[in-house]
Amino acid sequence: MKKNIIFTALVAVVATLSTLGIYQYFQAPEGRTVRIEHIDATPGKAAVLTYDNDGNVVPLDFTKTAEKVVKAVVHIKATQTFANRGGGQMPQNFQQLPDPFRDFFGDRGNPFGFQMPQGQQGPQRHGPQLRVGTGSGVIINEKGYIVTNNHVVADADDLEVTLSDNRAYKATVVGTDPSTDLALIQIKAKNLPTLPLVNSDDIKVGEWVLAVGNPLGLTSTVTAGIVSAKGRNINILKEQFAVESFIQTDAAINPGNSGGALVNLQGGLVGINSAIASPTGSYAGYGFAVPSNIVNKVVQDLLTYGVVQRGVLGVMIRSVNDGLSKDKDLDVVEGAYVDSLLENSAAASAGILPGDVITEVDGITIKTSPDLQAAIAQHSPGDVVEVKVDRGGKMKTFSVTLNNRAGGRNLVEKEHQEVLAVLGADFENVDGKLAKKLDIPGGVKVTKLYAGKLRKYTDMREGFIITQADGQKVKNVDDLVKALDGKKGGVMLEGVYEDIPGTYFYAFGMGI
Repeated sequence: MKKNIIFTALVAVVATLSTLGIYQYFQAPEGRTVRIEHIDATPGKAAVLTYDNDGNVVPLDFTKTAEKVVKAVVHIKATQTFANRGGGQMPQNFQQLPDPFRDFFGDRGNPFGFQMPQGQQGPQRHGPQLRVGTGSGVIINEKGYIVTNNHVVADADDLEVTLSDNRAYKATVVGTDPSTDLALIQIKAKNLPTLPLVNSDDIKVGEWVLAVGNPLGLTSTVTAGIVSAKGRNINILKEQFAVESFIQTDAAINPGNSGGALVNLQGGLVGINSAIASPTGSYAGYGFAVPSNIVNKVVQDLLTYGVVQRGVLGVMIRSVNDGLSKDKDLDVVEGAYVDSLLENSAAASAGILPGDVITEVDGITIKTSPDLQAAIAQHSPGDVVEVKVDRGGKMKTFSVTLNNRAGGRNLVEKEHQEVLAVLGADFENVDGKLAKKLDIPGGVKVTKLYAGKLRKYTDMREGFIITQADGQKVKNVDDLVKALDGKKGGVMLEGVYEDIPGTYFYAFGMGI
């Protein structure tokens, strides 16, 4: 014991004398050479440890993961052009976007974080206004497919994607899913670096993750944190069939990160960063990402069908807690409580009743309503899922065949030819009842406009019904595709609106 004390005292004396000596060395008179030693590696680099999948203790190092991931995360510039009325009137849907999205994507007053172009000091009195917003995206396929947030690309007339090596490309919208705030876009490039999607159900609270994106104009930014919680519902999506089961993280996320990657330490895509909870619009400790399992389902459907095939149970639910359990005299304090059943409910057809508490779906434990949303969102209409419920303290299991939103079980396939993707719109055939009302033999309605030819070069509104394309009659989508396929020059579309009298014409060029 005394030896240890004496040894410790000697170390302290030596350290003190060394420090004084170094001080004297740097305070030496002019002419003495001052030697400063440089160490290549930080001594504490391996001081932070973690466990690998086998339980072995390993140094915590983000560098290799960051180097790999940044190459597959892109910068997205979304530009919208609109006519200036009275000094800068915003389109109506700008103010309809929930506050958290407006904060996350920029100014509190608009969703795009709009800034005037460089050199422009204020709103123009006359002529069109350009509103530019920025976000991030993740390359998931070497052929140029990029997943991002729907609110990044919504209402944009032009999309420009810049890679980590500064190459820039114009992008087209493959499809969107407002119910999950996801979108799929594509650039014409090959052999691109990609990120693999991992099973987000496997990620655990407390696990290290990296957020990669382009916050506040700072490209290829990497921040680190942990998974703070799973299955978060923050009521940010206002769609009827909205799916909110966010991964919560404390990795720093700011405006511009929207659509970027949340990855694990192996570089696997865990989620798409979508929102922040902040009173100021900047990082305040909480960020939210769409889980990769939901991303995978949405992307697969958009590539295969052009639209998301979402199976639904047909139930109104809420999370069980202690208060609800006591109020309803339940035997559980976790799960998704079935408040009521919708018309044409798949759950009702299988035998599920109001008052049941859903506790498990296909072996996945359901603790909250977001858990149930996430579990069902990974399935399509016609899929059969095993649903376990607590009914009066007794466990029952039901085989439920999921319906589509309309109450049927058929998959809906959208016409998805390349020529229509260039136009940047969703189309549907006009039904006979509407055609008769408008006194037209048929037509194709523009149900949704994205970044593309129609938004960029015309002032067409959603709801326009195309009856002729370049003088050829258009009764259905096939007719429209035939009329435009192979066109390189100018095109004239003729048609009507259901709620506006008169015939309208829109001209643009098909050359790319």
